[in-house]
Amino acid sequence: MKFHYEFDIKSLAEPINHVHNILLVGSCFTENIGEKLKKHKFKVLENPNGIVFNPVSVAETIINIVENKQYDTTDLFQHNEAWHSWQHHSRFSGLSIEDALQKINTSTKEAHEYIKNADYLMVTLGSAWIYTLTENASNAKVGTVAANNHKAPADWFNRRLMEFGQVITVLGTMLDRLGALNPNIKVIFTISPVRHLREGVIDNNRSKAVLISAVHHLIEQLPKLYYFPAYELVIDDLRDYRFFAEDLVHPNYHATQYVWEKFVNACMSQDTKQLMEEIAAINLAFNHKAFNPTSQQHKKFLESYFIKTKQLQETFPYMDFAKELHYFWSE
Repeated sequence: MKFHYEFDIKSLAEPINHVHNILLVGSCFTENIGEKLKKHKFKVLENPNGIVFNPVSVAETIINIVENKQYDTTDLFQHNEAWHSWQHHSRFSGLSIEDALQKINTSTKEAHEYIKNADYLMVTLGSAWIYTLTENASNAKVGTVAANNHKAPADWFNRRLMEFGQVITVLGTMLDRLGALNPNIKVIFTISPVRHLREGVIDNNRSKAVLISAVHHLIEQLPKLYYFPAYELVIDDLRDYRFFAEDLVHPNYHATQYVWEKFVNACMSQDTKQLMEEIAAINLAFNHKAFNPTSQQHKKFLESYFIKTKQLQETFPYMDFAKELHYFWSE
């Protein structure tokens, strides 16, 4: 008896491997995948503006990176004794305007240099609901889409659902600007399985439907786009609240791991998967807590993994095993 519905996933035409540079932008689910990629020694830059959910904020993030936009004091506002940007997550906020600008502009400059030679951009869209500034907002540019509300009062925002055509327009513009800077970059789209229940169940489903329809329209038009079905894997394959955290909003560890395994199978070559298994073994050894760290058995264990790690480092010099080598050698 089957208890979940498995379906075939189209393979990525040009599989990802460890020499590729990968930029990830989007919702909190992006960071889950990004963390796993980094753990397996892929070259990754994730969310240079912090977590962003809606298509407008994703597009603005990419376009501003392409243009290497440098923010100034007119782009920030003060609220709750800190300085913020409407286009950035609160981790880029600062107690002084100089601190916030330094974090924002440093991140943008780094991302601009990275995106010029990036091989893949992975975009995870979370919601088609957008919140635009009203005249009540601090330093308001009325109509600006807020990527993060920074715990501002509700009357600072108007809420509306983007239409199918609007999503296509903003994402299409983003892809045009990106392609002009880096014509070789390939784009992976996915829809976050995180349920935006603060919008309500019905409005969350309306939002996901708009995103899915718009993304598939773009994929049908442009050959360098690929869709990975993270949303469908959680909602239609697993399809059970056992795979969500206690908030019933975020997929739990088991769901995220399942999606990750499907992503690896669809988007990585067999050689890359074999290498990832070797790296996973080194990670396991690195995190192993010895019962008796002074025993000869543990010293032999460390020595064997030092040799294995050193061989991998020499074979793949573009990977960074410095902390693992230091641990296996010095413990």
